Amino acid sequence: MNIIDKFHHWRRKLRWNKQYKSGRWDSLQSEKEAFRYQQIVEYIRDFGPNNPSILDIGCGDGVLNLRMEDMEYSYFLGLDFSKVSIEKAKARNFPKAEFIAEDAIKYQPDRNFDVIVFNEAFYYIHDSEKQNVLDRMLDHLNHQGIMIISIYREGTGCWEYFKDNSRLKELAFTKVTTDEELRYWKIGAYKKV
Repeated sequence: MNIIDKFHHWRRKLRWNKQYKSGRWDSLQSEKEAFRYQQIVEYIRDFGPNNPSILDIGCGDGVLNLRMEDMEYSYFLGLDFSKVSIEKAKARNFPKAEFIAEDAIKYQPDRNFDVIVFNEAFYYIHDSEKQNVLDRMLDHLNHQGIMIISIYREGTGCWEYFKDNSRLKELAFTKVTTDEELRYWKIGAYKKV
């Protein structure tokens, strides 16, 4: 990233912290968002191993954990750009879960995972860094592990990183809609090959 891109990236972090502090992202717990989270959980159940280890990139304040309800997992790591969202997630005291405020562009996992979720996060990664981040995460995805990508609306400039990737095989792809025409998500599940 050039200096201007780094400045905008830094400014985005400040904005996210401010928005989480003001409650702007409390809407992620709404019933409209529930459909998207339910699809992610369904893909984890359908394609992941029993009792998986999960990395949730873009975890916010832990909403995926809330939506997992009775699903068993061996370990859950939530990663988000916003320190404020991470503080809120930690306050929920989820079992077998950790949350860290970290930039996905710089984050280097210290373990492998069965499931990696890009939870409304991949399109925020600067174009010059998308392939680097994806390659790094694939290096930390267990053999036969799955990657789930949730993207609001079209995700222009994102899907080709997954669909055209020789290290991934598409397992499922769906569009989750709501009663609002412009509020929808595309969610894909991919297996590491």
